[in-house]
Amino acid sequence: MSKDTANQLDRISHVVVPGTFDPVTYGHLDVIRRAKRAFPRITVAVAASKGKGGTGPAFSLDERVTILKEALEAEGIGPDIDVQPFEGLLIDFCHDLGATGLIKGLRAMMDFEFELQQANLNSRFAPDIESIVVMSSPEHSYLSSSVVREIASFGGDLSRLVPPCVAAHLEKKYAQRA
Repeated sequence: MSKDTANQLDRISHVVVPGTFDPVTYGHLDVIRRAKRAFPRITVAVAASKGKGGTGPAFSLDERVTILKEALEAEGIGPDIDVQPFEGLLIDFCHDLGATGLIKGLRAMMDFEFELQQANLNSRFAPDIESIVVMSSPEHSYLSSSVVREIASFGGDLSRLVPPCVAAHLEKKYAQRA
């Protein structure tokens, strides 16, 4: 096998961008957009995360998939990006899809410690899947879904945090709870 053929076989052509996306934020969309520039095939994996934060997600898995697809379309990011729900181990999901890379966004040192632990575990159990870290853009480094949900619950301005279509879903969700 020639060196060029070996390098071609080692290239990552399909990556998974996992998350709960409860809700999707401009920070998530930035990571997806940047992954799209670097890799030819992207699957965004929406995790069931039934026990996230001890309370479960605000939106159902189906709602989060729908909202994410709407946001990707509204932001012009991707009809060519596959969005799929998943439950279980992320490495199993990647293997089922034939993906050989995982893209994770990092905002702060706390994210780094968690993602380093996850990357090390994934490397141990799935050495064929490369973990790739994308640093948050400075304008999104403060942004998290939990902060967005809290602001939405108080009727705050979401315009700099999420696309308008996502804000509409949040406003509807929190208006129902009032």
